Amino acid sequence: MSQAEELVRHGRRKGLSRGNSPAQQPDMSGAFQTSSMPLQPSGMMLPDGSDLRQVTVLSKGDWNRIQAQLDRSARESERIRSEKEQKEALKQQSKDLVKNWSNTIAGQRLKKLEARKIREAKEEEERVQIDIEEAKFQAARRKEAIEQAKTLQYYQTDRVKGFHGALMLTEVLKEREEQIKLKQARQKAYLGKDIELLKRYQHELEEGILQDQKKAIKALKDRKVVANFQKAQMKEHVNQSEIEQQADFKEGVELKRQVQHYNAEKAKIEAIRRNEKEDLMNSHLQSVANRDLIRAAEQQKEEEEEEEIRIFAAAKKKMTKLRKEREGELWQKKQDRVNKMVNKLDSQLKAKADDEDDRIALAVAEREALREKEMYEKQSQFEQTLTEMSEHRMEQMKQREEAQRQERRRELEALALKMEADKLFAEKQLEKVKKQKKEARGLKDFHVKQMDEKQDVILQAEKEKLEMDKQNLDLLAVEEQQFQEYAKKVINHCDKGGRNTYPLKKAAREGHGGGRGPVFEGKGGVRPSYLVDDNSGVELPHYQAASTEEMKYAHVGSSANTSKRLGFVW
Repeated sequence: MSQAEELVRHGRRKGLSRGNSPAQQPDMSGAFQTSSMPLQPSGMMLPDGSDLRQVTVLSKGDWNRIQAQLDRSARESERIRSEKEQKEALKQQSKDLVKNWSNTIAGQRLKKLEARKIREAKEEEERVQIDIEEAKFQAARRKEAIEQAKTLQYYQTDRVKGFHGALMLTEVLKEREEQIKLKQARQKAYLGKDIELLKRYQHELEEGILQDQKKAIKALKDRKVVANFQKAQMKEHVNQSEIEQQADFKEGVELKRQVQHYNAEKAKIEAIRRNEKEDLMNSHLQSVANRDLIRAAEQQKEEEEEEEIRIFAAAKKKMTKLRKEREGELWQKKQDRVNKMVNKLDSQLKAKADDEDDRIALAVAEREALREKEMYEKQSQFEQTLTEMSEHRMEQMKQREEAQRQERRRELEALALKMEADKLFAEKQLEKVKKQKKEARGLKDFHVKQMDEKQDVILQAEKEKLEMDKQNLDLLAVEEQQFQEYAKKVINHCDKGGRNTYPLKKAAREGHGGGRGPVFEGKGGVRPSYLVDDNSGVELPHYQAASTEEMKYAHVGSSANTSKRLGFVW
């Protein structure tokens, strides 16, 4: 501590007197440490009440040191953060500096990666273009396949197949005409060459006959050789079959012997098993018989013991009765003996002096008093026992009455609970009936709604069906138009080729179905077939002759008398 600080500690500064207190000038930090001390000299006190002797003045260096000590952790973290930022900045600057260098490993690697990305992007574009072209190609192929399928499906319809059959008939008729023409031309060309052809055919026929004879002779020889070979083979087969039959016979004998041995062994085993079963059954029956005997013995023993117990109880009861009778007899004998003794003593004492009579009378009186006392105690004990029994009986009666009252109270409570339960049950049943009625009304509404929805569905289905029928009729009209156009082109082409187009025109009539009846315009142009009502099942003709009018007149009269159309005649 410096001298100035020492002087300040004691309230004085160098060059100043005690009475002249300098003005208080705070330092840069304005920090003062003061402590109020009462009753101090006025020269040692500051205007705010601080004592100069208790004030410590710090120098700027000490103050900075203290501040640095307090802010050391924050400044350390700030320094670390700034160093880290500088390192990151240098690292980023280094990366930015070297990232475009091509003569380094990292630069070459980046360059290769960029080239690879560009190459992959180009390849991906090429693949995408190829996929687009392939998709277009596949779409075109699908379209062609669909068109071809539609065409084939159209060709598979009955009407087109019939038209193609008519076309084939037209081609066959044309081919037949050409063959007839060719045959006539050949007959004209070979009119003078028949004789030479006949001679040549005769010569060829004779040579063929000779060749057939040679082949027949050779075939006969070959058949003889084959027959001899087959005979030898059959003989060898017969010998082989005999050897096999002998071997089979020996094997059968051996098998029969083995089967007999097996059956014998099996019979022995069955006999042993049967004997074991019989022994087991006998032992079981013996054990059952022994068990029954033991049970019978035990039952007999129990009956004997019960009989002994009954006899013992009867004997005990009899002995108790006899003991009571014996005790009564002994007591009576004792009383008789006592009476005899008293009478004897009385007779003897009468003969003695009067003093002895008094003594005897006193003894007898004492004995009688003792006996009466015992009798009184017994009588008191008996009466007490009777009183206790009466009290116990009364207590039992009271307890029984109390139990009956409790039982009656419980029964009344149970009855009340049962009545309450019945009331609740009735209320619940009423609520249940209401709920059932409500559910029934809801179910009825649901059924009505369901019926309405069902009716709507049926009407919608009918509407859709009618719409579908309309669309089908439109489609049938379009198909009829397409077919007529196609048939017209084919018929024109066949007319230009000089073919007979009658089958084509017949097959290309309006109305599909293949029948001979009239065309129904309201049914999509259907031409139905009508069969006769007999076993032949042939189709009715489509023409109208005089016989038709006669038959119609015979059945329905004149056609002029009615506006109705009767019969399938047109």
